Amino acid sequence: MQQTENPHRDLIPAATREGHILPVIDVTDPRFAVPDDPESLSKLLDAAAEQERRRRRVPAFITRLMLKGAAKRSLLVRAISNPDATYLDGLSTYVMKLGADNLPPPYNSPVDLRVAASPHLTLLRLRTQQVARLVADGLVEHLAGNDAASLHLINIGGGPAIDSMNTLLLLNRSQRHLLQRPIVIHVLDLDEAGPFFGANALTALKAQGAPLAGLDISLNHRRYNWNEPAALKSLVGELVAAGAVIAASSEGGLFEYGSDAAVVANLVALRPGARLVAGSVTSADESQRRRLTMTKFKLIP
Repeated sequence: MQQTENPHRDLIPAATREGHILPVIDVTDPRFAVPDDPESLSKLLDAAAEQERRRRRVPAFITRLMLKGAAKRSLLVRAISNPDATYLDGLSTYVMKLGADNLPPPYNSPVDLRVAASPHLTLLRLRTQQVARLVADGLVEHLAGNDAASLHLINIGGGPAIDSMNTLLLLNRSQRHLLQRPIVIHVLDLDEAGPFFGANALTALKAQGAPLAGLDISLNHRRYNWNEPAALKSLVGELVAAGAVIAASSEGGLFEYGSDAAVVANLVALRPGARLVAGSVTSADESQRRRLTMTKFKLIP
């Protein structure tokens, strides 16, 4: 019998708090990278718009029934359609970014695979890739001119903080010498499960033979409510006093769910030291507002 090649071969594994083994996303690996040239992006946005048009033709009560049935066969649909959830948790979001070809058990039912291959989840993957690229590109000049400074990546509402790790993976691929310094990823999040997996993912990325082996990188998680930014202000003050290079990100977090007051307060707290801030926002276009009527998530366009 001919053996089928394992698509997960050579992917770096890390464990969740529940003991599930997930591959670590590395956007420098073609199996995780999403094409973002103008033509590919245009096709992806057109596909997402067409999917939305088809969805609008289905009565709302039928959509709810379909989601209820699909949730029994799909952990991803269960997370999206959870009536008690006001936000999509970090670990579920992470799994949705793996891509259909990289889903491990128990997230690889036929329904899960179809969901993961959808254009909207492909855009979710692209979001991580683009935020990581923005931070990596923006840091080059600050790191190149300051060899002695430590690097601190502050990730607000970051869950596993995979965008921060991919910032380092991108820099490692192109300019590894810039990472020869102490590096700390600060995950500021009320969630516990996402940062737990993130710490395991970083350990796996630093293992012998892995991309970040030999680098001095640590991950610190502190519980943080972005409506109470005093802890962030204190952290930035400590890092500024130490002469650190600071960059911040919030992919799928503060700028998606936070109030205007919370966004401003966190930016004010970051301003004395952060060289750059990158993140994603929920657009206010008509199609996005229509999608928000179908979910309990408290996204703010």
